[in-house]
Amino acid sequence: MPDIKTREIVKDVKVIDKAAVAGERMRSAFVRTKDQAENLMDDGQASPSEYAEDKIRYAVEDTTREVGHEAKNAAKKTVEKGREAHRRYKETKRTADQAKDGVKQTSDTIKQAERGSTRVRKAQSRTIKSTNRSAKTIKQTAKSTGQATAKTAKGTIKTAEKGVKTAQQTSKAAIKTAEATAKASKAAAQATAKAAKAAAHAAKVAAKAIVAAAKVAAKAIAAAAKAIAAAIKALVAAIAAGGWVAVVIIVVICLIAAIVACFGIFFSSEDTGSERTMQMVVQEINQEYQTELDNIKSSVTYDTLEMSGSMAVWPEVLSVYSVKVTSDPDNPQEVATITDEKEQILRDIFWEMNTITHSTTTEEVTVIIETDDGNGNILEEEVTETRTTLHITVTHKSADDMASQYNFNDDQNEHLDALLEEGTASMWAAVLYGVYGEDDQIVAVALSQIGNVGGMPYWSWYGFGSRVEWCACFVSWCANECGYIDIGVIPKFAGCVNGVQWFKDRGQWADGSFEPAPGMIIFFDWDSPDGASGPQDGLSDHVGIVQKVEDGRVYTVEGNSGDSCRQKSYPLGYYEILGYGIPAY
Repeated sequence: MPDIKTREIVKDVKVIDKAAVAGERMRSAFVRTKDQAENLMDDGQASPSEYAEDKIRYAVEDTTREVGHEAKNAAKKTVEKGREAHRRYKETKRTADQAKDGVKQTSDTIKQAERGSTRVRKAQSRTIKSTNRSAKTIKQTAKSTGQATAKTAKGTIKTAEKGVKTAQQTSKAAIKTAEATAKASKAAAQATAKAAKAAAHAAKVAAKAIVAAAKVAAKAIAAAAKAIAAAIKALVAAIAAGGWVAVVIIVVICLIAAIVACFGIFFSSEDTGSERTMQMVVQEINQEYQTELDNIKSSVTYDTLEMSGSMAVWPEVLSVYSVKVTSDPDNPQEVATITDEKEQILRDIFWEMNTITHSTTTEEVTVIIETDDGNGNILEEEVTETRTTLHITVTHKSADDMASQYNFNDDQNEHLDALLEEGTASMWAAVLYGVYGEDDQIVAVALSQIGNVGGMPYWSWYGFGSRVEWCACFVSWCANECGYIDIGVIPKFAGCVNGVQWFKDRGQWADGSFEPAPGMIIFFDWDSPDGASGPQDGLSDHVGIVQKVEDGRVYTVEGNSGDSCRQKSYPLGYYEILGYGIPAY
């Protein structure tokens, strides 16, 4: 059966650029109005204020109509994109249904092949019985007709026996052929069904993301239009009071900022000509967070370590930051670019949302020590030891908690909800990690977990009642969040060795010298800690997810790295990299 092909749906995370174009046109309109006003001050108006009021009012009316027209067209196009995504999803679903019909037909073929195999066996049985009856008849005839006839009968018997053997061989070959055909048909049907299911899943995810992006764009346009209307009212009032030239300049700046508004955060990792992007700042704050954890560990002497809790997710941190900065009544600022002042505001919000605490407990434990008495005898001795446990706990506040703390009003809460509504995950992935494609979805999920400690969400999701070494549980959890386990792209595994074997069994394995791509699963084989058993033993000890390859290094996201989720990097071909599982995304 031919492979099912589906159209690739390209997500446009920059759909709200049209609103920015409208702002640019408004700026040009106001500049033209200013020039005309300066050149025509003496055309009979009673005063400069009266002249400015008339001219700017007309310009504002023209500009408002133009912005409204652009906003309407932009909204219409985003809705059309959503409808087109829905239509493609329905086409893919239809294809999947056809694949199911094909599976049913193949199943019928398998049953027919099995019935044919049964008929062949029955025919074989009838042939053998008939031949045996012929041989018996020949022997009886030989006794009554003499020696000559007996010789002829013997020859006939041999011929009949050869016929039996030939019939047996023919029937066996027919049975094997029928069984092989049935197995091949069944395997093809299963592969077709899996491909159809994967295609339907991808189309559904893409359609959902496009519709969500369209909703966000529509809200951004609506917010910009609302700000424009408010600015026009303020403009007319200011003109009535005089000072029209300064008013024009201020309104142009305010309108551009209103169009970008809090949604400008989605452009904060784009190249704006400055040296800093949001992605760089986020990585630095992540490192500061990890350094804080490491400093606690190094400042305390302990025997065992227990870590628990999780860091606030970055989309919530940035959403709070965006709303707070753009709606500050004393100093509103855009959030599409980074300055030292805004970077410090973001850092302060992050640490207001995340708290790290630690404590120690000490207890007496009894252990058994074995010694040799010098005569070949093993002696056991009970010894009481004092053991210290370091407890590190991370707690965080949600976006709703921060909205209450900052006393956000209804408009601010509405913007906060729009930034965090379902479907914006792909837009946040682009801002935070530079992840744009569907194949990188698991990378975005893994990166969003950086800073979580103790592994409880991952090993408990897997089904364990208490802590285990959770690196493989983490990879499985990320895969499940993307729907990859259900469609057979990545296995659910808790042991690294089992994960390696799964990929090898399917021919989806590459050794450590391979140059991987984002989303591949990286397996490690560590040196023996004490060197007693030599270097690597060929079995995987640890696993992570490939984030990217850059400047000869492979960057990863790993769970249970120092009992936390963190980013790491290694030289390509590093000797402790056992190899890579290559998911069939």
